[in-house]
Amino acid sequence: MANPDRAVLVGYDPDDLARVTGDSVAFAQNAARTAPDVATRVSVQIGPRGDGYAAGIATIDGARDYHAPQVSAARAAKADMVSAYTMGSVAEAAGIALAAEASGIAALISFTVETDGRLPDGTPLADAVYELRDIADPAAVMVNCVHPDHIDNARDGRPWQAGLAGVVANASRQSHEELDNATVLDDGDPEELGSQVIGMKRAFPNLRIVGGCCGTDLRHLRGIARHASAP
Repeated sequence: MANPDRAVLVGYDPDDLARVTGDSVAFAQNAARTAPDVATRVSVQIGPRGDGYAAGIATIDGARDYHAPQVSAARAAKADMVSAYTMGSVAEAAGIALAAEASGIAALISFTVETDGRLPDGTPLADAVYELRDIADPAAVMVNCVHPDHIDNARDGRPWQAGLAGVVANASRQSHEELDNATVLDDGDPEELGSQVIGMKRAFPNLRIVGGCCGTDLRHLRGIARHASAP
């Protein structure tokens, strides 16, 4: 996931980041044209400014100003949307959503949570969704980089659950800190993960985007697909 700070680390200045964003969108659009019968959306993926497992930018204005150039580059390249993944704070998520609104491009916002169902900034997932919706109007809200068990810990039966659009799950039940310090990959149980991800539709009935994040591979994706297509 690109952002200006990471671009600097590989020798890119802001103009380079805008150029690479445009080139990437064009590449994806050309690939989509080879399969005209498949519905596609080209999305520019935006990461948090710092560590995805940390609280992130502390102010909405700071987040909007920081991410606005990349959001504008996505709009200029005629991407269909931007997707902000692994958001650890409501402020950073809201800032990106507002930058997208100002640029006239749709935004998908995906939070991450710790094992207790709270964002790294301490906000319960339910409250984060409500706070975000009070500030901005993203096209969709998701959760990623988390095991289904940890999302279960965030459930409270309130209406926000019906609005959750997707889950991109980790293979492991370990916490973010444990994963960061692990010396051996914990790839979990691919079949169990598939069952759990699709089983989440009982609590989150409008899930329509599912996939794998850290520790997953084709085995996990096939497990999700098998359970999604089961009668």
